[in-house]
Amino acid sequence: MMSVASEGPAVGDGRRLGLGTAILDAAASNPRAGGASFSLRNRLTRLAWILVWLVAASWTPRQLAPWRRILLRAFGARMANGSDVRGSARIWLPAHLVMEEDALIGPRVTCYNMAPISFGRGALVSQGAHLCAGSHDIASPDFQLVARPIAIGADTWIAAEAFVGPGVAMGDGAVLGARAAAFRDLDAWTVYSGNPAIPLKRRTVRPRA
Repeated sequence: MMSVASEGPAVGDGRRLGLGTAILDAAASNPRAGGASFSLRNRLTRLAWILVWLVAASWTPRQLAPWRRILLRAFGARMANGSDVRGSARIWLPAHLVMEEDALIGPRVTCYNMAPISFGRGALVSQGAHLCAGSHDIASPDFQLVARPIAIGADTWIAAEAFVGPGVAMGDGAVLGARAAAFRDLDAWTVYSGNPAIPLKRRTVRPRA
């Protein structure tokens, strides 16, 4: 089962989480003046990944899920059998992606995983949703980039064009409604909507006939 905590440290340097792909110190690199926000290794890896996905996967139909898993695994993603990322989705860094059995990232989803983003068994992310594991320290004079992991539980649903922010943990069975925005943890088996997301009701699943 997935065990990424939502209360992990904000990452100003990726090596603090053992990621090997550092977020640079903004005071030294000065991104506002055109300096880099990420290490050279990170940038080169992402460039190679963008080109590979564009040429070899972005056009593929849903039936070629096994091929897309092969490509994602080659760049470090942990993809269980039956999981899938649709061709029009965008994964920022495969090495920060974990998907359990039957988890699905749908069309045009943006997975901005500057920190790890994990999906439990049967998690579903619908078209146009945006999961963002990065932000900025607004108290920093250099507007330092920071990142926190996101954990999406089993049997969850992130509906069309919803937003999930850095550090959020979504409990098993939770639902985030269309165009809702989650900035705090979502309780298990609860339906949320709105911006910011608020609980509407408990989710119950009918027994099979």
